[in-house]
Amino acid sequence: MSTPRDELVQYRMERAWETLEEAELMFSSNHLHGAANRLYYACFYAVCALLAHHEMSSTKHGGVLSLFNRHFVKEGVISVSYGKFYSKLFNSRTEGDYGDMLSEIEISKDDFAEAKEFIANIRELIYPVKS
Repeated sequence: MSTPRDELVQYRMERAWETLEEAELMFSSNHLHGAANRLYYACFYAVCALLAHHEMSSTKHGGVLSLFNRHFVKEGVISVSYGKFYSKLFNSRTEGDYGDMLSEIEISKDDFAEAKEFIANIRELIYPVKS
């Protein structure tokens, strides 16, 4: 029997994968601001799932980033490179959504591969494969 928290974690992981697909569609259509937004949100939903799994949350995006870095990156649970990647997405999304000037969004196909690995890594932390 699943708990409401388990259902929330599962929902957020499903949203992560779905949003990653949205990002890929936007990228393939050359909608780079939208793709950067959706790519960030795909990883954001996965991070929120991880936080909820550990009974943590924040109402602010910066708070989610801070909790993720403090409890998972600095503790060595998640690699520093993933912490930097998530911060890069956070900054790209913020600039794309709120920047006053039309800015260049720097995302590439490599970012999508890394996002898939990032989300899969978080899924493994939440749902470890039993041997």
